[in-house]
Amino acid sequence: MRWRSIAALGPILLCSFVAAAHAQTAEDFVAQNLTARGGADKLAAIRSYVTKGEMRLPGDFKLAYTETKSRLDSGAACAVRIDAAIQGLTVVQAYDGKSGWRINPFEGRKDAELMGADEARALGDEALIDGELLSATAKGSKVEYLGREDIDGTQAYKLRVSQTDGTMFTYYLDPDVYLEIRVIEDRTIRGAEQETQTDFGDYEKVAGVYFPFSIASGPKNSADSDKQVITIASGEANVAVPPGLFAMPAAPVASTK
Repeated sequence: MRWRSIAALGPILLCSFVAAAHAQTAEDFVAQNLTARGGADKLAAIRSYVTKGEMRLPGDFKLAYTETKSRLDSGAACAVRIDAAIQGLTVVQAYDGKSGWRINPFEGRKDAELMGADEARALGDEALIDGELLSATAKGSKVEYLGREDIDGTQAYKLRVSQTDGTMFTYYLDPDVYLEIRVIEDRTIRGAEQETQTDFGDYEKVAGVYFPFSIASGPKNSADSDKQVITIASGEANVAVPPGLFAMPAAPVASTK
């Protein structure tokens, strides 16, 4: 009788568990993601973060990759600089907290040029050491829990971050460890809607905080061969950032001959 009574409780316990899961709020999942990353104190203690590795572009072009992120003194914003080099040529993209700029020698330009406002905002979002989900409150963004969705066989928790300018990030959290495994980014660039899918994996702990060491991105539902893949070989926190690293270089002075 005792075993039969316990077995009879199975459906009741299962229903209770499911109800509790459905009762979880967006704030609960944000808190669990923060804990999974390493906690608020350890994350806030990271003032700069430098990664080095390889970027593989469609067509199997491989570039040496360095990304430097640094928190700014005010607000939740961060600065970022990305250097990708191949055959003696280096593509640079940077955001200093206010504006973005680039150098792309493959387009025949050796001098820095300003990015458009939409592209600069996108790079500013990428600069965040905490990520969009954990920066949502500080930035005034709205976070919603949208239930669960199958991601390559994993019933991931689905959260949407809506920025005040209309840009949206849909986060998919692993149900076991609460780290993000995929983010869908919807934004407008020069009047055109862009939907980008980024998959994260190979998390490693740096200064007590988990960061992804594998990052694959491209248009939503694109083939693996059409994605940009960044493989991180090393990550280092609180690296001294050279003064002016994120500032746009001045244009060369023209000859007066």
